[in-house]
Amino acid sequence: MKIDFLGLEAFISIADLGNFRRAASHLNLSQTAISHRVRKLEDSLGVQLFTRTSRQVSLTQAGADLLPRSRELLAEVEQHLDHIRERNRDREDRIALACLPTIAFQVLPPVVARFQKLHPRASLRVHDNSATEIGELVASGVAEFGITILAANRWDLAAEALLTEDYLLVCPRDHKLARKASVSWADLDGFPLIRVSQQTANRIIVDEALGTRSERLKWTYEVQHTMTAFMLVRQGVGLAITPRMAVSALRQIDLAAVPMVKPKVTRTVGILARRDAPGSMLGREFQRLLREEFAALSVS
Repeated sequence: MKIDFLGLEAFISIADLGNFRRAASHLNLSQTAISHRVRKLEDSLGVQLFTRTSRQVSLTQAGADLLPRSRELLAEVEQHLDHIRERNRDREDRIALACLPTIAFQVLPPVVARFQKLHPRASLRVHDNSATEIGELVASGVAEFGITILAANRWDLAAEALLTEDYLLVCPRDHKLARKASVSWADLDGFPLIRVSQQTANRIIVDEALGTRSERLKWTYEVQHTMTAFMLVRQGVGLAITPRMAVSALRQIDLAAVPMVKPKVTRTVGILARRDAPGSMLGREFQRLLREEFAALSVS
């Protein structure tokens, strides 16, 4: 049988306050409305809950039996509702996003700083993972959205492009290629090169752009992270090819970056989000700040 919560609420209020008028005022109802609720509850139970006289209202035996159980039932429901409200409140104050490590290093810090000033109570969890992992994190709902390389994405994810950037050669400042305005891929013949793991999107982009030419280059070292490649370049053991956004740390480690041409290789970075999820208010606000930061990078 369907539980008449409104009827039970009216029944408890009348029992507590002693008459229909005070109960109606307490529940912000008319006396007609509260009488209708009690009558409907009595009809559904097939019993009379109150004995009514011109001076007072008293519980029948059936009403006295129902009252404690009704209190327990409504208290239990309210407890569950409070739990849901609290959980939702916590969720509203927290967002999780997935992001490429290079973007986490270069773009996120100023965005997080601005976001924290606007929402000082909000907490943020960043999954700095590879492009493949980011797609999975967003699709599964672990991350509300991702900032990653846009390629052939899943059908259930919506993509928004933010920035297209080229790839650069990273080398020591005293290297002979550092003095060139640009470097062709043919210029790299014979030099030991450092590349990132096969599982990363950057590796796939470069390999696809170069085709068979990629395998003719002297790929001597393979690493998982761009910063590791930079440290090896600093030691003079090889040269690295990285997207422009990744070279922001080069001033700190005294390396040079030169544009790559013939062919010019680029990647497009953007936001991935689930098509079937509108996203939270905090998530939308964070994405707005991201767009502003990427727009500033585009014109710098």
